[in-house]
Amino acid sequence: MAVNNRRHFSFFVNDESSAVMTTKANPCETMSDVRANVDRVDRLLVALMAERLNYIEQAARIKPTRDAVRDEDRIEDVIAKVRAQCRIDGFDEDMAERMWRAMMEDFIAHEFVKWDDLRK
Repeated sequence: MAVNNRRHFSFFVNDESSAVMTTKANPCETMSDVRANVDRVDRLLVALMAERLNYIEQAARIKPTRDAVRDEDRIEDVIAKVRAQCRIDGFDEDMAERMWRAMMEDFIAHEFVKWDDLRK
């Protein structure tokens, strides 16, 4: 079972002037290839989610009031950006929105706990 470690990356600069990567799936010939690549992507996603969580924990430290933890305008801004990225990468926008909303709710819940813990 071989996992093709070559990536098909393209980069562009978004309106925040930061590089964004888009990628296409490696070609697979067997289900073992598919599963190995899915496992590889899952490892990358876990690493990215851990990084995102670290930023959420920093936000809990920085935000001055508990009321600032949940920011509806920011939630909608994130969703708009995710949907725009989906159009670029060819990912289902509605699926992504459902996933991001669920993920953000968990991160917000975690941020509330961290915010409270930091001020005990």
